[in-house]
Amino acid sequence: MPSQRSSLMQPIPEETRKTPSAAAEDKRWSRPECQLWTGMLLLGTCLLYCTRVTMPVCTVAMSQDFGWNKKEAGIVLSSFFWGYCLTQVVGGHLGDRIGGEKVILLSASAWGFITVTTPLLAHLGSGHLAFVTFSRILTGLLQGVYFPALTSLLSQRVQESERSFTYSTVGAGSQVGTLVTGGIGSVLLDRCGWQSVFYFSGGLTLLWVYYVYKYLLDEKDLVLALGVLAQGLPVTRPSKVPWRQLFRKASVWAVICSQLSSACSFFILLSWLPTFFKETFPHSKGWVFNVVPWLLAIPASLFSGFISDRLISQGYRVITVRKFMQVMGLGLSSIFALCLGHTTSFLKSMIFASASIGFQTFNHSGISVNIQDLAPSCAGFLFGVANTAGALAGVVGVCLGGYLIETTGSWTCVFHLVAIVSNLGLGTFLVFGKAQRVDLVPTHEDL
Repeated sequence: MPSQRSSLMQPIPEETRKTPSAAAEDKRWSRPECQLWTGMLLLGTCLLYCTRVTMPVCTVAMSQDFGWNKKEAGIVLSSFFWGYCLTQVVGGHLGDRIGGEKVILLSASAWGFITVTTPLLAHLGSGHLAFVTFSRILTGLLQGVYFPALTSLLSQRVQESERSFTYSTVGAGSQVGTLVTGGIGSVLLDRCGWQSVFYFSGGLTLLWVYYVYKYLLDEKDLVLALGVLAQGLPVTRPSKVPWRQLFRKASVWAVICSQLSSACSFFILLSWLPTFFKETFPHSKGWVFNVVPWLLAIPASLFSGFISDRLISQGYRVITVRKFMQVMGLGLSSIFALCLGHTTSFLKSMIFASASIGFQTFNHSGISVNIQDLAPSCAGFLFGVANTAGALAGVVGVCLGGYLIETTGSWTCVFHLVAIVSNLGLGTFLVFGKAQRVDLVPTHEDL
């Protein structure tokens, strides 16, 4: 008995007494690892958007080849979001369980392959509209897991004080990818036909997948993840996150509503801006309006992350900084979107489009990081819920945009729609947004 009592009174080894926060610290990337992964994820996000905007860039040429009207083109453009909205929550959940990097790699390999084969599907028979729509739905399904898995990965591996800049840097890949496809894709479109744009973006994605698989991921971990997915078994014990408590918080619904507005307005502009410039200014060069707005958005995204982390390090409240970023990302960007519908000058249209897209990148340092503020233990899942709402709104918004253009013959209604959606989300976040954690289970333990 004495020996048993004495053994019970022995101090618990340090490694077994680690709190959840200490255990999380063990999973953080070192500075060199963080820099390497940030670069590769930046490139991955770039290729994600290379393949995503291939269709908007090629829509006019494909409509001429296949005889699509605006409503049919709107169906093709919006079909991506039909699939995209279905896998957001799944992507976040899988990222939280098996690791976001594995989810990203597996999905990228599949969407790269589908993008390369889209021209073949389009020429399988007379049902070209159905085949192209089907390929875009599949692409949306596979790309839907990317950002929730990315959010899960960064919330687990990046220090809180560096998240804004890291997320903004990786998020800048969306502008880089749009820029690459807008520039190089426009040249390929004019010289080699629309099919070459699909081969270009899909082929680069497959090369990126090979590099990440070969040099950055442990093959055994990837095989284990595939085995777990095949068996449908959980990788870890069930989460203790209080979901009922989580979704009773006004701050959670505020960030979901703001993410919905941000995603919807961005998707409308992403899908319809190339057509707007092509039809409104038919003599303008595609590489100009497909490149300049996204080129200027890259430094804007990096600057938003830098200034956000800087303000927080100087003592400003986290939620104050997040709300300021949203005023820029949703409020100011919507003003410039409104201006697009009230000018006939190509130069002014380029300035307004560049400003609107540029200020939208401030969302990366606002709501995108606020989700990690609220629930770092399940950030991927929560981002998936928020982005599902955004994708559903994107489906409606892009289709509604095509309908408004077809029925009114004016682009002004589309830009008014962007402004209304943006400001609804902004108002909700300004009133109800917070930055305190809401995913902690109330217990007597020091969490």
